[in-house]
Amino acid sequence: MGTGNQSLGTEFTLLDLFQHGRMNTLLFVVIAILFLVALMGNIILVHLIRVDTRLHTPMYFLLCQLSAIDMMYISTTVPKMETNFLSNSKAISFLGCEVQTFVFLTLGATEALLLGFMSYDRYVAICHPLRYPVLMTKKTCWLMVMCAWSSGSVNALVHTLYVFQLPFCRSRLIKHFFCEVPSLMPLVCQDTSQYEYTVLLSGLIILLLPFMAILASYARVLTVVFQMSSGVGQMKAVSTCSSHLVVASLFYTTTLSTYTRPHYLHSPDQDNILAVFYTIVTPLLNPFIYSLRNKEVLGAMKRLLG
Repeated sequence: MGTGNQSLGTEFTLLDLFQHGRMNTLLFVVIAILFLVALMGNIILVHLIRVDTRLHTPMYFLLCQLSAIDMMYISTTVPKMETNFLSNSKAISFLGCEVQTFVFLTLGATEALLLGFMSYDRYVAICHPLRYPVLMTKKTCWLMVMCAWSSGSVNALVHTLYVFQLPFCRSRLIKHFFCEVPSLMPLVCQDTSQYEYTVLLSGLIILLLPFMAILASYARVLTVVFQMSSGVGQMKAVSTCSSHLVVASLFYTTTLSTYTRPHYLHSPDQDNILAVFYTIVTPLLNPFIYSLRNKEVLGAMKRLLG
């Protein structure tokens, strides 16, 4: 991480998400429950995929990776937010903010790319079923995962190193409940318009391109599905793909809205609401959408419970 900024050693102040008077405690409890449910849901899904040999397929291997990312993703922001509420301290150190930004960007970009690879898996399985064992080998799956992690890490490292060497000479109040690049831009006392084009470009490559690929692949999948003679096959394919599409749409639309707008169009309230969706709601929904609508996962759970 960069240490050249003269602000090193100072603290930032995070804006508390709980800003509703008497509702503070209730919101704190709700967020804590959602956090625990998200963790438990993802842990159970990962455990089912690991112990049930019937789920040892490329689709569930990628889903297992997604659940692991979601557990780390939601743990990057919520515990700090909850701790701040309990301690009445909204401070985060310069280094802590830098680390949180890097980890958050890495996990977010990795998930965005992984969701795109998962749509390719479904496309091959439905549109080219005979070639599926050849195209989706174990090696291919590991290459997808490594590509997602390495690309996400490099992207996060570049942005984090650049942002935290900028001079933060304005208010130390980050109008957000965690450290994120768009929320840090208003604190910089030099022109960041050129850098914002870089953020926009990164957003288009890492977020928009995978999302467009998902939409294109599923458009092709739906065309093939509705040509099937088997109603059961149609329902199974549509169920699997619709689950993925719901999760992907929620994740991509909220993150794109945050990372493709100039900082002067951001408002703290709007950014907080959008962030709740892609930091809490999406990791919460992922395991349930993929499990409750999936007969194979439900079957694995029944077998595990005897």
